[in-house]
Amino acid sequence: MPTLLIIDDNPAVGIALETLFSLHDLRCLHAGSPQAGLAVLEREPVDLVIQDMNFVADTTSGHEGVALFHAIRKAHPDLPVILLTGWTHLEAAVELIKAGAADYLAKPWDDQKLVVTVNNLLELGESRRELARMQGGERQRRRALESDFDLRGIVYADAASEASLRLACQIARSEIPVLITGPNGAGKERYAEIIHHNSPVKSGPFVALNCGALPGELIEAELFGAEAGAYTGAAKAREGKFEAADGGTLFLDEIGTLPLAGQVKLLRVLETGRFERLGGNRERQVKVRIVSATNADLPALIAEGKFREDLFYRLNGIELAIAPLAARPRDILPLARHFLPPHKRLSESAERALQRHAWPGNVRELRNVMQRAALLAQGDVVEAVELGLPATPSNPVPASAEEPDRASIEAALSRSGGVLAQAAAELGLSRQALYRRLDRLGIARG
Repeated sequence: MPTLLIIDDNPAVGIALETLFSLHDLRCLHAGSPQAGLAVLEREPVDLVIQDMNFVADTTSGHEGVALFHAIRKAHPDLPVILLTGWTHLEAAVELIKAGAADYLAKPWDDQKLVVTVNNLLELGESRRELARMQGGERQRRRALESDFDLRGIVYADAASEASLRLACQIARSEIPVLITGPNGAGKERYAEIIHHNSPVKSGPFVALNCGALPGELIEAELFGAEAGAYTGAAKAREGKFEAADGGTLFLDEIGTLPLAGQVKLLRVLETGRFERLGGNRERQVKVRIVSATNADLPALIAEGKFREDLFYRLNGIELAIAPLAARPRDILPLARHFLPPHKRLSESAERALQRHAWPGNVRELRNVMQRAALLAQGDVVEAVELGLPATPSNPVPASAEEPDRASIEAALSRSGGVLAQAAAELGLSRQALYRRLDRLGIARG
């Protein structure tokens, strides 16, 4: 049961308020002076204070009440305080509201208005405490994640990024092939590096090959190497990426662009670990951890006959999906600041512009925008105009997308251990709004 502290030198006020709040399942404590009120706060947990502004020493100026408020604020900065007085001092009220007072009500008070105000403040306080606990838990989890694993200096703040990192570090321990999916520029290669540096083969090499950047006729030579004279210009023998990655990790980016002939040869070496250099006849043996990545819809390519189904299942031991930057908005500003030189900072208008933009090019686009803005900025502060972004969102989010779906709600409930207030805070909803969505979706409240 929430506890209220009433600080008023008039016993009748204390009795009236205690009677009123008892009807609403609220416990009341009463103190007749500022000193007694501060003493109660030292020894009792209190959720909200209702304090008078005028006490015995002075019944009109409000100076005692001002001093009491500041004393409470200093000792308990997050405790909501409602100011209650028979003498309305508008100027003092405005100053105290600016200083953090929750509300300022005149005597005689309106019972209904006072009860509504108190309940709203108590619910807000509960939500803030739940949010603080959740944020504290997040910070603790992230410190543990960053101390237990090598994250390669990745910058993140969004829960979606944290979930992807945790999965990457979890699957890194095994030898199972990993398929990283996500749009261009989302950071797939960085996640491949994290997998490698937290794997049993982290002491071995990490070799990356962009399959989309090579002509089809050179894919085989790049993968498996070539003997001297194997093709025009091959003056001497050269090793391929599989040999270079022996004992480590081979990262195959844009795997969906690999020609069918290359897919067949890749499938064989993935199954046997054996291959021959182009133009050679000596079989070679390697042990390589395979991590691949694509922005393409591989099942659709399979249906079109452009990608082998058996290769897909060989590569897709487990999928690591990287969300686009727009789907992890809390990453935007930390990444933007990371890409700026140390002596540069963002203005508030620039921060708002960055958060409004849809980022179709993802992290790569953000990095380019910040590098350009740092170059164009005349002073140490980067303004919105120097970002060169559209004045309006390039891809506005439809209104329906603002409402969390079933999966998001169930995930938030799972993370909160069924604590509805915590789940609501994470989703950016009031508890009542969350209740309505639970009822509409047929999800039990627990």
